[in-house]
Amino acid sequence: MERSSDDIRRQVSEAYTKAVNTGCGCGPGCCGEPRQKGTPVQSAGYQASQLEALPADAVENSFGCGNPTAFSDLLPGETVLDLGCGAGIDLLLAAEKVGPEGRVIGVDMTDEMLDRARRNIAAAGYENIEVRQGYIEDLPVETGAVDVVISNCVVNLSPDKPRVFAEIARVMAPGGRLRISDLVAEGLPDWVRGDADLYSSCIAGAVSEQEYVEGLRSAGLQEVDIDERLVYDVVQLRELLGSELVEGGNGHKDELLQKAATELDGKVASVLVTGRKARP
Repeated sequence: MERSSDDIRRQVSEAYTKAVNTGCGCGPGCCGEPRQKGTPVQSAGYQASQLEALPADAVENSFGCGNPTAFSDLLPGETVLDLGCGAGIDLLLAAEKVGPEGRVIGVDMTDEMLDRARRNIAAAGYENIEVRQGYIEDLPVETGAVDVVISNCVVNLSPDKPRVFAEIARVMAPGGRLRISDLVAEGLPDWVRGDADLYSSCIAGAVSEQEYVEGLRSAGLQEVDIDERLVYDVVQLRELLGSELVEGGNGHKDELLQKAATELDGKVASVLVTGRKARP
């Protein structure tokens, strides 16, 4: 039975509410072990020096697959939008780069994530960050208001990616830039596409690299490219999926983990997608 967009969003929101309360979710997994500050996110491309000054909760509840703010040439005074901001790690890093004269907006659909983000923003002492509840397919952001769009392993979870790409283009100012870390996948078996656990784990909803790039281009963005790519092997897939699928010692989940990791070897990649909106 095909799931509706609302069913998918509800499933994903419930999964991330659970994740933020247990410390495990999609992205480099903790595989049932206690998370140490900075350990999983360093494997996603963050540097220890970036994390030291951040609230522990923002670091420990980062479920991304990359670091979209690294070397992102954010400039003082710019407005940055983070799609699916979660507990706020990228909001805090972006706020530091754009400075007090800049502005950072985070959008997330999950109440628990927004609550965590607000607490972490307050703990870090930033006054140039605002979080808003909403869907990335229907962004609560003014047209042409954003200089830079970032996102970390979130677009793959959307049930309507063309709409997300169109919304990105809408909110970007002329000359605006895009920098998204996400997962892409090639040739996923039908059984993977239909598995709810693998969807929430950022796998089943992933599209191909070509579809991702062409989707952004069709939405009107230019210079869309893949700047970085890491293709996952069996060991990395087990790490990616481990905490989400084997938590609680469920034998069926362990079997699913092994099957998915084996069959998806070399088919899933973490990528950094960049692009730009043309000036008039």
